[in-house]
Amino acid sequence: MFNFLLVVQILVSISIISLVMLQQGKGADMGAAFGSGASGTIFGSQGSSSFFTRATGVLAAIFFINCLLIASPLVRDSGKTSESLADQIEQQAADIRKAVEQEGVAGTLEKLQTETADLPTDLPVATEAPVAADVPAGAQDLPE
Repeated sequence: MFNFLLVVQILVSISIISLVMLQQGKGADMGAAFGSGASGTIFGSQGSSSFFTRATGVLAAIFFINCLLIASPLVRDSGKTSESLADQIEQQAADIRKAVEQEGVAGTLEKLQTETADLPTDLPVATEAPVAADVPAGAQDLPE
């Protein structure tokens, strides 16, 4: 259904473009009003403007209705299960819990150790609390 509406949308768009390009400008109507030979045309003495204007209006209505149908979630493929981000995160957490239960905590720790083996181990460790001299001036007066 979506593909059909997409094809209709493209055809209607091309039709609207061609109809707008075929329409005469507003200045051409003045010549027809004073009887410059336009009464012998195929569309009558008013010229082709009313026919093209009506056809453009009808195609524009079809275009807008088709836009609404294409945007509707009812037309999209309902067979797909679109999971939200929260559902995907819950599924990943369930997979991790399942892996921990199957391999045990020791197996999971071994995996983590092998994955983090490339990390540097010679980083300095902060063992002392900051000295009061490191605190900026006026920070001692602030309430906690």
